Amino acid sequence: MKKKKKRKVNQAISKDVIKAMRRGGREAEQEMLGPGFHSFKRLHQSKVTYTRKVKHKNRER
Repeated sequence: MKKKKKRKVNQAISKDVIKAMRRGGREAEQEMLGPGFHSFKRLHQSKVTYTRKVKHKNRER
């Protein structure tokens, strides 16, 4: 039974490709949302989370 040879991927090329894809993604995001940082993942706050702010005092729990 013959063993299959593993193909070596040129790492320099793959790193360049990854960098280009990330750069393109950042540029597309900035075109849509404007310059600066934009958070996509936010934690869900519990309804019973305690806060001292007046605007949250009247909220039902």
